[in-house]
Amino acid sequence: MAARRLGQILVDLGFITDDQLLLLLEEKEQHPDVLVGKIAEEMGLVTDEQVAQALAEQMQLQVIALGDLTIPPEVLAQINELQAQQYRVVAVHSEGHTLTVATCDPQNLRIQDELQQQLGREIRLVVATEREVKAALDKYYIDTGEDISTIIRALEEDSELLATAAALSGSGPIDITDVEALVDSAPVRKLLNMVLLLAIKDHASDIHFEPFEDEFRIRIKADGVLYEMVPPPRHLAFAITTRIKVMANLDIAERRLPQDGRIELTVGGHPIDLRVSVLPTMFGESVVMRVLDRSVVNLDLGNVGMDEPTMKAFRSVIDRPNGIVLVTGPTGSGKTTTLYSALSELNSISDKLITTEDPVEYDIDGIVQIPIDHDIGVTFAACLRAILRQDPDTILVGEIRDLETAEIAVQASLTGHMVFSTLHTNDACGTISRMKDMGVPTFLITATVEAILAQRLVRRICPKCREEVAPSTELLYEMGLKREQVAGKKFYRGRGCDSCNNTGYKGRVGLFELMIMNDDLRDMIMRNCPVDELRRTAQGYGMVSLRDAGLGFAYEGVTTLDEVVRETVLEA
Repeated sequence: MAARRLGQILVDLGFITDDQLLLLLEEKEQHPDVLVGKIAEEMGLVTDEQVAQALAEQMQLQVIALGDLTIPPEVLAQINELQAQQYRVVAVHSEGHTLTVATCDPQNLRIQDELQQQLGREIRLVVATEREVKAALDKYYIDTGEDISTIIRALEEDSELLATAAALSGSGPIDITDVEALVDSAPVRKLLNMVLLLAIKDHASDIHFEPFEDEFRIRIKADGVLYEMVPPPRHLAFAITTRIKVMANLDIAERRLPQDGRIELTVGGHPIDLRVSVLPTMFGESVVMRVLDRSVVNLDLGNVGMDEPTMKAFRSVIDRPNGIVLVTGPTGSGKTTTLYSALSELNSISDKLITTEDPVEYDIDGIVQIPIDHDIGVTFAACLRAILRQDPDTILVGEIRDLETAEIAVQASLTGHMVFSTLHTNDACGTISRMKDMGVPTFLITATVEAILAQRLVRRICPKCREEVAPSTELLYEMGLKREQVAGKKFYRGRGCDSCNNTGYKGRVGLFELMIMNDDLRDMIMRNCPVDELRRTAQGYGMVSLRDAGLGFAYEGVTTLDEVVRETVLEA
């Protein structure tokens, strides 16, 4: 028998009237992705306790007052921190083979099924309010005392596990049954879960698992810099990489070819995507996981960090009816986020937006997004040809990598489309040379390119340990500055504290260099003027170089001169 709808249960329990239910359903139509109980709470029709009671009634479960319980540590330990945060659950009672777990989302049937599979126990759900579950997670799972070094020490003492892992790590044939038993073992799962949780908590962008001859290194990249974690035993390299391959639905028997996959998690109610790349090396498989936390990325052009004049100029360019707008910079410099934010701003019911990406990183409602698949011939160029037959207004090409893609992008802009794309060049003016080197005719570059935005990300000084510092003569020399030029200016650095993991930095900010094409610049490009001449002319029209943008942030105490030197080059 189908479960009764939550809105009707709220009426039956006397919490809302029939008229209020109609209002609630109208609001639900406007926000189809939000749960009915949440909407009812936000409208002030019910309390969170009443929603929990209605959910329990709907799913025929018991309601508990989680805040009133004292949960023994041995019961809490039945579910590790990653599982608790991922499913938003708290273990409250253990008896025999049955574990009772409190949840605020009993409608999510995956919770019970996946926990039963992972823990090998019967899971009994009870319902608590979202507020109580969040408070319990904060109370019981923050600074629990168990850190990654504790888990690794326990692994090193497990001689049976190490022996099994060592036996399977060879290059010969493997027994799939033994491999499955190893990767499903609690210690391996616990270690990987802890690494993932720490990386997500630190807002890491990548997690690296690297096998070497005598060690297995785990490093996480946060704010653009790699930090090494406590290394696990070398023999566990095979077990950990194979566990990742299982989670990403990759072929665990194939250890000679590169593989790519994806893992989807929910941590603390936030969806997390992990893009997995597996690469065979001399000493085993190297794995890199790119972390895409959709809750952290706010696709709003106003939040990318541009100063007001640059933002105003960029907005005026993306509103043009046709042309090409290029965003350039190295991998990890925020190009994709900037372009997605521009698309989000242009995303309206009156325009058709199509993207072709490798891979699709963020799912945006209202935009048609096409993933690239080179194995079956779905390349940027092939997709772009097909896209032009789909009557688009705005097109995003993930990256212009070759002449064929560049030519089709140019033709698309000439036929009345606005085309966004990325290139890997050092600065805005160097992009023109790169397109010429690809083979794009100069007259087509001047006819189609409307603007080029170069960007970098520099680390912000941690606000909790920021202190004034005098820059060294060598550092000023690297910046092309003389001591008298900075007289009266204040510079800062982060001393290092617990808040920033003793790095002195917390978070990142963007540097932007926007070159908007005009008749003078187009004429110089047609005459093949040197890049430094082009740069000087563009700066005369108001373009701020990446280094000058960084220097401005250093003067304001946002970042350090070291960061500006590290991420930008001194113009000729």
